[in-house]
Amino acid sequence: MGFANEFVGRLRGLRFENVFNPYADVCPRYDLPDAPTLRRASLVAVINRALERGTDSLWVGFCPGHQGARRTGLAFTDDYALEAHGERWGLNLPRPTTGAWIKEPTTQAVWEVLPRINETVFLWNVFPLHPHKPGEPFSNREPNAQEFAAGREALRELVDALNPARLVAIGKVAAKEIEGAGGGREVVAVRHPGHGGQREFAAAIREMYPGDGEYAG
Repeated sequence: MGFANEFVGRLRGLRFENVFNPYADVCPRYDLPDAPTLRRASLVAVINRALERGTDSLWVGFCPGHQGARRTGLAFTDDYALEAHGERWGLNLPRPTTGAWIKEPTTQAVWEVLPRINETVFLWNVFPLHPHKPGEPFSNREPNAQEFAAGREALRELVDALNPARLVAIGKVAAKEIEGAGGGREVVAVRHPGHGGQREFAAAIREMYPGDGEYAG
């Protein structure tokens, strides 16, 4: 079956209370009927392309937001970034949602700098599903210990398979949670671009990739 299909199949089987699983669940408000199938196929395709090309860096946040990866199944990717994400891998990724397009501020900040980077960058989250407050499916919350533990296991599998030279933790929570997941690889922590951190985030990325063009911020 191959690593990508097996890995995404394991993600599909993860179940937690007050957690939306983009690879198994259908959002009654925004999703197309086959949205989970589309999201699984997109993630499998991106992983396979990363395995083919090699991965220089793995950028890791802490969990999807309701405006981004909950909808697309791809970390740091909202409706507007989906086409660009596919183009970086030479893929045409279908939109799994319907209705108006939605922007996610963190995604927009990441994609302000990412097109200027020539390295192969794979985007991920420590916890790859969308945790929300009870009764509020379109809210965000921090994952609990059990959820983070499941996410760290998935991250270790992904790191072992993709073998990136470097892990970039985006934000303090991600930096804390990926300790030990790098397997001896370089781990760099940068400021999360949300809540006024976009300039610091862009500056840190510019320092990390000094030869890859001009950056916003």
